[in-house]
Amino acid sequence: MHPLDPAIPGRPICIGLVANEPSGDLLGAALAQAIRAQYPEVCFIGVAGPRMREVGCETLFDMERLSVMGLTEVLAHLPELLRLRRQLREHFIAHPPAVFIGVDGPDFNLGLERRLRERGIKTVHLVSPTVWAWRAGRVKWIRRAVDRMLCIFPFEEDFLRRHGVPATYVGHPLADEIPLQVDRAEARAALGLSVDVPVIALLPGSRAGEMRRLAAPFIATARRCLQTRPELRFVVPLVNARLRALFEAELQRLDPGLPITLVDGRSRDAIAAADAVLTASGTATLETLLLKRPMVVAYRLHPLTYYLVRWLKLVKVPYIAMANLLAGRALAPEFLQGDCRPERLAPALLAYLDDPERVTEIQTEYDRIHRELRRDAAANAARAVLELLDIQA
Repeated sequence: MHPLDPAIPGRPICIGLVANEPSGDLLGAALAQAIRAQYPEVCFIGVAGPRMREVGCETLFDMERLSVMGLTEVLAHLPELLRLRRQLREHFIAHPPAVFIGVDGPDFNLGLERRLRERGIKTVHLVSPTVWAWRAGRVKWIRRAVDRMLCIFPFEEDFLRRHGVPATYVGHPLADEIPLQVDRAEARAALGLSVDVPVIALLPGSRAGEMRRLAAPFIATARRCLQTRPELRFVVPLVNARLRALFEAELQRLDPGLPITLVDGRSRDAIAAADAVLTASGTATLETLLLKRPMVVAYRLHPLTYYLVRWLKLVKVPYIAMANLLAGRALAPEFLQGDCRPERLAPALLAYLDDPERVTEIQTEYDRIHRELRRDAAANAARAVLELLDIQA
């Protein structure tokens, strides 16, 4: 019997928990808190960002070392990623947790989960890979890797169960965390922004590669908008010091006089303060949806990554933004690769400022989706984990 066997009532358990990026850090922190609320005798160790560390997760190394996106980008970092995953595998085999939970990062975590499951360690994955959207062949690897998949979108559970994967829909933690209504004036006051001028939030991504590809077109788009609406102001939330330095360098190079407010973190305040949002594709589009702000979505992959995705026909869905997938239509215009340029982005943003009826229509649909996703996800996920361990909370 393992010394931390969860079958013994009242005995503490240790849970392995690995997140790869800021959005996973948020999800991991919410899950850790919910598990501890239902079963206080628990510790967490793995790879944690600042939010997870705040709730008591011990980290074996810096989460940013795993935060890589894109086919060619991953290839450049592959030796280190494989080395880090091997170190984690060796650690958890030497010190088996009661359960290992991989938070998102499927290309990294599913391989780790499969190896640990082969050693008899129970595994859970939080946030289903988008096998329903692209690279559907991954589902066979998921079956081998997990004892339970925790899904945050309603259509995922049925898809995975039909393919033999034990799956549970838990709802989305952000939908629980973000109130159904947010006060724009309050958000502006928190950021020192005037309530009397239109504000556009710019969110050029949470990874260094995204920042390098999107900072310049986002700054140029702000300049173009300002030429039409001189009263405009801009706010840019930046998740860490490294990304802030990258953005500031581009701003200094391209247009240091722009009326842009830079804030550390606080993306939610920045989105809530805005009349419209220009955002990279990713979790930010869901956060913008939940905050009921109209958005324009822009993205650039590494050219080789984009070519491979197109050539191999890996994408099976009509939209890249989760906000549009949930709505079932392109409420948020999407501009990819060569279309991600200021002469396309600026008019799409400015159109929101002159069309309040369209904005109201978008907000109504976003409110409907928000209510569908609001299910106390962290508590549901925690119950699913504890049930897997035969623990009655």
